[in-house]
Amino acid sequence: MAQKTLGQVTHYYDHVGVAVIKLSKGASLKKGDKVQIKGHTTDFSQNVGSLQVDHKDVESVKASDDFGMKVDQKVREGDQILTAA
Repeated sequence: MAQKTLGQVTHYYDHVGVAVIKLSKGASLKKGDKVQIKGHTTDFSQNVGSLQVDHKDVESVKASDDFGMKVDQKVREGDQILTAA
């Protein structure tokens, strides 16, 4: 099964380990989903544990949302969020 692009990192807050992600059109994401984060120097998988929209915890996000997600490792602007293989 081919991986599907879910979104892209637009900013990373190193001091709190949170990525700001723009979700792609037609994509959705919820707590517990497994994603892969991939870029030039980034490549790891993790389960989605924390999602925030406008500093409020949410259970899921939908297409074109900008949201914050706690990440297990450093990510960079432009890294892709993919469905886990």
